[in-house]
Amino acid sequence: MTTKETTRLVTKAEKLCAQRGARLTPARREVFEILADQSGAIGAYDLLDKLKSAVPNAKPPTIYRALDFLQEQGFVHKITSSNSYVLCSHFDHQHPVQMLICERCGSVQEIQSEGVYNALRKQAEDQGFRVESQTIEAHGVCGNCA
Repeated sequence: MTTKETTRLVTKAEKLCAQRGARLTPARREVFEILADQSGAIGAYDLLDKLKSAVPNAKPPTIYRALDFLQEQGFVHKITSSNSYVLCSHFDHQHPVQMLICERCGSVQEIQSEGVYNALRKQAEDQGFRVESQTIEAHGVCGNCA
């Protein structure tokens, strides 16, 4: 991602935090920027290594607190299958999460399919279950690696 695009996303996140009364601290902002610069998902300890260049005294709790905050604000998605994190591509509104994860290069593409969400919600309702959030991880091979 270009510096200009990262700056645009940070500004957007800062505005949303201000509207919500949430505080995007320097460490949280730095983690956000690191995630914005990634082409794929990144683990917490790899994030910590990158964060230490800007925040030398950063420790694991620093990263986990920042990631928790960023997830709560909807800025970041956790990829459970790899215990890693990726910046949300449309964090200005809540949405079901569907991610295409390339097994070869590690790229992560976030898609939004209301059809997938609605089908899952309908099947869940038929079972007496109410879906409150949805994250689907599809693993395969991206177009660049195919």
